[in-house]
Amino acid sequence: MAAMRYRLTFIAGVALGYVLGTRAGRERYEQLKKAAQTLAENPAVRNAAESAAHGGRDFAGKAYHSVSEKVGDKVPVSVSDRVRSLRERNGHGAADDWGTTNT
Repeated sequence: MAAMRYRLTFIAGVALGYVLGTRAGRERYEQLKKAAQTLAENPAVRNAAESAAHGGRDFAGKAYHSVSEKVGDKVPVSVSDRVRSLRERNGHGAADDWGTTNT
């Protein structure tokens, strides 16, 4: 009889700890989520992210151009078409001859 009472007390304690722990965990999750949203809405962070994205695209374009000059026509057409479409989508396609072969 006493063993059963200890088991029930232990199970009740585990259940209570689980409920309180999940509630505290959920509150912390909501705090972290709100902090991440606030950070993402910060203009300085947005500008830095845009700058990094533009720099990455520019670097990728220069790297592709450099590699394509060295390997010539060995770059698959599907790759050059895909990269060219990405450049056009980002507004860089009309004025440059990037991705074409110079013979």
